[in-house]
Amino acid sequence: MIGSVDLADATQGWAPEPVTTTGGTSAWTVGAVSGLFDLDPVAGAGDPLPPMWHWFGFLEHPRTDELGDDGHPLHGHFLPPIPDRRRMIAGGRLRIGAPMRVGETYTRRSSLVSSQVKHGRSGDMLLVTVRSEFLDGDDVLVTEESDVVYRSQPPGQARGIALDEPGPAPEPSADAVALTPDERLLFRFSALTYNTHRIHYDQPYVTGVEGYPGLVVHGPLLALLCLEIPRRRGQEVRAFDYRLSRPAFAGTRIVADRTDDGGVAAGVSGAPPSISGTVTA
Repeated sequence: MIGSVDLADATQGWAPEPVTTTGGTSAWTVGAVSGLFDLDPVAGAGDPLPPMWHWFGFLEHPRTDELGDDGHPLHGHFLPPIPDRRRMIAGGRLRIGAPMRVGETYTRRSSLVSSQVKHGRSGDMLLVTVRSEFLDGDDVLVTEESDVVYRSQPPGQARGIALDEPGPAPEPSADAVALTPDERLLFRFSALTYNTHRIHYDQPYVTGVEGYPGLVVHGPLLALLCLEIPRRRGQEVRAFDYRLSRPAFAGTRIVADRTDDGGVAAGVSGAPPSISGTVTA
């Protein structure tokens, strides 16, 4: 429980029904996302869509008067009814039976898998898992599960998180991919995902209200950076499991690389990773 809010009580009886939508990722969008990584378009119309790039093709579009003070929609099909709601991507799992293709339209069928109250050192949190199946007709091409953590945090409450200082780090491998996301890059990523969460572009808000030390790098951007490792090697990804463990902030150089145990990870060199996971290719 945080303050006077009991997350179990607040979400009792919350059981949204499955929802079906359609969407697809255009060649223009693929080119725009490629530009984030300083690349020419990595795929054209009809080509296989890189793993997770469907994130740019199945977007919600709430009206402006439906947004909360944090920039997130006040209401949404899979948004739990929590006061002073704060949201953070926690991780996910991807399974690819066959790739989606650039410019094609698909059906997405999403459902709530679980909603669990967790107790940690920083207080109570609600872990929500949503599963989405992407279909071409009756064929399921891709299955994705997304884990999202929600807290009830009053405005102005500090989080006790500091910027990571680079420390001694091992020599990166030949597969390493580096990125230094600044305010421009975070803005473009927010625009491409129609994400109005103010922690990614509003410095006074993110420091004064949500208590972070700087603009927060999108969790999905960190996941995509990890997936650039197999994509740039020409490997076909069949599965990707990942967990986000600590935020990364604008202006810090982030390196994605393979790990000694055969996985992938990304974060500030010499500091604990912000994201870690496994790729099956």
